[in-house]
Parts: sequence; structure tokens; C-alpha cells
Amino acid sequence: MSTQRLTMVSADETKLTAHGRKAIIAGGIGNAVEWVDWAVYTTFSSVFAHHFFPSGDPVAALLATLAIFAVGFVMRPVGAAIMGAYADRKGRKKGLVLTIGMMAGATAVIGIAPTYEAVGILSPLILVAARIVQGFAAGGEFGSSSAFLVEYAAPRRRAFAGSWQQVSVGAGVLLASGMGAIVTSSLPKEALDGWGWRAAFIAAALLGLVGLWLRSSVAETNSFIKAEARVEESGQRRRNPVFAMFVQHPKATLRVFGITIAGTLLYYMWVSYMPTYAAVATGIPLSQALLANFIAVALFLVLLPFAGLLSDKIGRKPTLTAFAAGFLLFSWPAFTLLNGNFWMLLFIEVVGIILLLGYSGNCAVIMAEQFPAEVRATGIGLPYALAVAIFGGTAPYITTWMTTSGLGGFVWLYCTIAAAIGVAVYLTMPETKGKELD
Repeated sequence: MSTQRLTMVSADETKLTAHGRKAIIAGGIGNAVEWVDWAVYTTFSSVFAHHFFPSGDPVAALLATLAIFAVGFVMRPVGAAIMGAYADRKGRKKGLVLTIGMMAGATAVIGIAPTYEAVGILSPLILVAARIVQGFAAGGEFGSSSAFLVEYAAPRRRAFAGSWQQVSVGAGVLLASGMGAIVTSSLPKEALDGWGWRAAFIAAALLGLVGLWLRSSVAETNSFIKAEARVEESGQRRRNPVFAMFVQHPKATLRVFGITIAGTLLYYMWVSYMPTYAAVATGIPLSQALLANFIAVALFLVLLPFAGLLSDKIGRKPTLTAFAAGFLLFSWPAFTLLNGNFWMLLFIEVVGIILLLGYSGNCAVIMAEQFPAEVRATGIGLPYALAVAIFGGTAPYITTWMTTSGLGGFVWLYCTIAAAIGVAVYLTMPETKGKELD
């Protein structure tokens, strides 16, 4: 083969097409604004809680509001199963348009929902219904968006393309936090309580319409189109993707679940819960802990695409194994060195964030490479959502219980066990870098 031919093949395998770039932009921005809609609930929960429940006990109202937040997590596996199957049957584009439409609509409903004082018990019921829809949409988003981004990527840039799924999630959460900081600091308390929080929900819903427009403007992926053609040529009735995932691809399904265990638990610990844990365990002011977390997460988002490029160069197994082995060695020193000092916390946050790149830069692509196109969105979304609900969603509760029960000195062991499971899974799974994606 000539040098010219080798150069052409290399360029075709690494260069994103114009359609691919547009798809990454549409998928990434759409995913980011959808996560703004998801995260704005927790950002303003302490502000609007008392509007939806009987007056007189603000703490009980906040707890009830957070319990409704948990309902959204419960709904994520349901959404992953139903919306994943929809995306595998009807197309990635249609699935993504539907999830962002549901998320934006539910967010708008919360923004205009009547108070308990106005309509009584109907008020919290509306809040529950809206949060159920949000959780359902969030559950369907990961599998569909991951499949969409990876299927549009150049063959040797699949991890890079998939990494933007995680970039957009983090960007959405940071944007919601920034929105919360601006609204709460710029409005008087009366205005914030009266209409400010509602304006934030409406603004988030309008951002969702931007994402809806972007997603509606892109074409369907070639992988899905080819899968549809194969089904038509075979003349056979297509199986339900959820059934096909469990029956025809049980090892891949278990592998995605196993890949997620260490990643989701350590991600939630470092990205979501570390500021609260540090404040409770060491007494560092929460504002300082949040600042350290913000700096670390911002660095994380900048480095994620480079982690994807590294995976495309050296492989999925080395980068994933480095992530888990790093936490296997770092968890004990990290929690031992926490001492209430801002710079020490920032150091611990940054080291953990750098290690997490090995998981977050890979998770979308490695899961997509486990399944054929016919079940890919379901195969990514459902086992991932189950693992997140079981291990990620419970991490803050378990670590808080350990801390308040006198077992705070063993939180590092909880993280180390998760990392050990990750090492075992990553070392025994097949390498999929370079695998042909149908």
C-alpha cells in the first residue's frame, strides 16, 4: 500500500466530518442544557420548598422536596429502559428530541406550578409528577446521547467524541450552579422567594428549547440507518431491545454494569459530595470547599477531551485501569490528609479529578463498543442507570451515615473497595479500541 493511501486512510479514520462536528455540537449543547434543567431543582430547592408544602416547618418542607428529588433517581432506570428501546427502534435523533422536550416541559411546569396555599395537596403532586418526568428523561438521555456521539465519530476518535457527553453534563451542572449564584446574590430575599426562583426554572426551560432546535437539525446516524436496513433485509420481526440486551448480550450487559460501579461511586464522591464531606468532617467553611470543588471541576471539563484522545491512542483498558488503580492507592492518603486547609483540599480534589479522567473520558465509548447498533442505546443506558441508582445515588447517604456513626475514618475503605472492583473489571474485559462499530 502506498504512503499516499496510508495517509488517506489515517485521515479518514481520525478526521471528523462536517456532519460529525455538527452532531457533537448539537449533542453536547443539548445534553448540557438538559442537565441545567435537571440540576436547577437542587440549586433552588431550599428557596422554593416551602411553597409546595404546608407552612410552619421549613425543615420538613426541604426534606420532602429532597425526597422528591430522589424520586427522579428512581425513575432513571425506567427511562433508560423505555427511552433506550425507543432510540433503538425509532432512531437516536428522535430519542434525543423527545428526552430534551420532556425535560424542558417538566422544568417549565415546576416554574409555573401553583403553591400549596393556592391549591392544597395538588401542588406537591404537580411537583412529584414533574420530577418523575425529569428523571425519566434523564434516564433516557445517557444511552441515546452516548450512542449518538460515538456513532457519528471518526473510527479513531470515538473516545474523543464520547468524552463530550461527560463535558456537557459537567458544564450543565456548573451552569445551573452559576445561575443559582447570580440569582440568589442579585435579588432581594422577597423577590427571590416570590418570583426569582420561578424565573430560573423558566430560563432553564427556554434553554431546553435551544437544545431541542439543535437536535432537530441534525441527521440520523449511519449506524442506526444500516441497522434498520439489516432488519428490513432479514424480514424477521425485531425483538424488544431490552429483551435482546439481556438474552443475546448478557456478558456485555454485566460488563457495562461493572464498568460503572467504580466510576459512578468515585465520581459522586469527588465531584458532588467532597465539599459537603470536607465541611462536615474537618470544619472547613463550605464556601471554601465549594470553591475548591469548582476549580477542580472546571479543570476536569477542560482536560476531558484530551483524556478521550489519550484513550483513542493507547486504548480503553490502560486508561480505565489507571483510573481505578490510582484510586486504589490514593483513597487512604486523600481522606487521611483532609485537615480543613483549603490548599490541601484543592490538592486532593485535583488529584482525584485527574484520576477520574480515565473513567469519564472512556465511559460513553467503552459502553457503546459493547453492543451492536440494534440494542446500543438500551445496552448503554439501562445497566448504567441501574449502577448509578444503586452505587452513585447511595454514596452520599452511606458516607454521611458512616461519618455520623463514628465510622468516618473508614470512608477511604469504601472508596478503595469500589476501586478494587474497577481494577478487576477493567483488567478482565476485552480491549475494544479499533473495534469496528456497526
